[in-house]
Amino acid sequence: MDEREAAAARRVILSGWVTQGPEVAAFEEELAASVGADHACAVSSCTAALHLALRALGAGPGDEVVTASHSYVATANAIRHTGAVPVFADVDAATFNLDPARVEAAITPRTRAVLCVHQMGLPCDLAGVLAVTRPRGVAVVEDAACALGSQIRLDGGWEAVGRPHGDVACFSFHPRKVITTGDGGMLTTRDAALDRAFRRARQHGMSIPDTVRHRSPRVLHEAHEELGWNYRMTDVQAAIGREQLRRLPEILLRRRRLAARYAELLADVPGLTLPREPEWARGNWQSYCVLLPAGCDRDRLRQRLLDRGIATRPGIVCSHREPVYAVEPWREGPGGLHASEDAQDRGLLLPLFPLLSDDDQARVARELREALAPAAAEERGPAAPGRREGAGARSRGAASG
Repeated sequence: MDEREAAAARRVILSGWVTQGPEVAAFEEELAASVGADHACAVSSCTAALHLALRALGAGPGDEVVTASHSYVATANAIRHTGAVPVFADVDAATFNLDPARVEAAITPRTRAVLCVHQMGLPCDLAGVLAVTRPRGVAVVEDAACALGSQIRLDGGWEAVGRPHGDVACFSFHPRKVITTGDGGMLTTRDAALDRAFRRARQHGMSIPDTVRHRSPRVLHEAHEELGWNYRMTDVQAAIGREQLRRLPEILLRRRRLAARYAELLADVPGLTLPREPEWARGNWQSYCVLLPAGCDRDRLRQRLLDRGIATRPGIVCSHREPVYAVEPWREGPGGLHASEDAQDRGLLLPLFPLLSDDDQARVARELREALAPAAAEERGPAAPGRREGAGARSRGAASG
């Protein structure tokens, strides 16, 4: 962000209207147009968006929602906030996203919805998920928190994530996402009735929004017709979001260039698994996640990099391993969660952001290569006389983004 966002926030502050109002409405219209959605509803966070989506689709006590454990804990928490129970299906080791075959095996008569995640900006196999859910009448919510700007090929054409292709898609504007409002979220849908439900519930179930009341030439009195929440976005946030949305094309271009360069710089690091996009997906590269060699001491490697001024993050957590889910109810889908756990244990997020310089990126790659060299040499053992060491990294068939 720079002076453009600062000026947008200043404009709203001096306008006299800083809560949910005209800037929120404009941001909704502009984001809906950006992804090709009929309706977009801004809220305070993606967690709020997921909660409202599941609630509007009828999820509640006695229901199950199939989802990935290998996701930020907010995905599972949104299910629990409705009273439903998360059923964790394993991910495809090649993409870190839900395996449609595992989703199908996890569906029962109690399944209300499938909550699929476009993990780290890489679209999941949505065609595979919809092939499983549509014949069974199971709703689909897309956790697109990280996936603004990503694209997926469906029915022979490229479409933006968030159109949506399931029932609802939910975005995040947390500072780690490709654009930010400080914090915030958005629901997109083609269903006008769902959109109306979101708008009522985000504002305490009010029958008349305050924007309508203030514009009216007559005295109006709102009623609170249902149990709702304070999930509103402010106009200050929305004004910042509108400026950020204008930057999205340049942000995506830079992120994709950085991801391609990492692939070149790290292609021959022994034992390192690099992310790749499947032919039907274009990720936004919200994160660049590599898988370290089996047996690598990740914490020691991360500390070495940090000592050299390079910050990294471990892979995405598995919710079923978090302390809260030692007490909260959940169920494991058939086949276990081995790929999810391996992705958490060996994943490493490398620095990737639009202002990352080419020199700094080259330094990240060089330091990572050097940090892995002793472990790689120990794993290979002494080379036989005349033997030429192989290079070539293993590659996942698809990427985390």
